[in-house]
Amino acid sequence: MAERRELKVAGMNCMHCAGAVTRAVEAVSGTDNVMVSLEGACVTFEVDDDGVVERVRRAITAAGYSVTMA
Repeated sequence: MAERRELKVAGMNCMHCAGAVTRAVEAVSGTDNVMVSLEGACVTFEVDDDGVVERVRRAITAAGYSVTMA
């Protein structure tokens, strides 16, 4: 069963940034229903496996943003 996860993302300040984070998360196998909030400075997504969350964190970091658990 898919579980919703949320990560805080520092450094997102425009739609281009939000798009970059969205693409980074969507590129990680095992993610679904990705939503980025500029106002909330966070990304939410669904995963079936908790191990995916760490891969998402690394993908966002590789895109140039700082990530913390929400």
